[in-house]
Amino acid sequence: MTAIEFTSTALDAPESLELIEAVQQEYVVRYGGRDVTELAVAEFSPPKGIFVVGRDAGQPVACGGVRLVDGDVGELKRMYVVPAARRRGIARALLRHLEHEARTLGATRLRLETGLNQPEAIALYASAGYVDTEPFGHYAGARLARHLGKNLIDSDVPQS
Repeated sequence: MTAIEFTSTALDAPESLELIEAVQQEYVVRYGGRDVTELAVAEFSPPKGIFVVGRDAGQPVACGGVRLVDGDVGELKRMYVVPAARRRGIARALLRHLEHEARTLGATRLRLETGLNQPEAIALYASAGYVDTEPFGHYAGARLARHLGKNLIDSDVPQS
């Protein structure tokens, strides 16, 4: 795998918005609609959160963010890798990077929402130690939603 450079980027920066729109279009294909979870720019800015863009040879190929939602609980949002860059370990590297950033923000636990129509995401999270957790958020009662969580205290400290 080529070394991917992850940099903190504003949620509303043009490259962030382009990648977020790409993931939204993927949701349309897989679920028939966009993710309607509200995201505020301030939630993904220190000290409340962070949003990162991953670049391969200077080109934005991945994004994701973490926001503190309840004391020491962080939530992963908009984790995405462009199709042309998939199957190279970028998503796993992005997840490790976001877990590290979550710890830096003070999170001891991470949670996320994904869906049954994203089996590759479910497999990634399961292989990284995420387990089913209590439903939360906009999709708490959604038939296709999966809610996963991970305790960061007991997990290995990731390499960035």
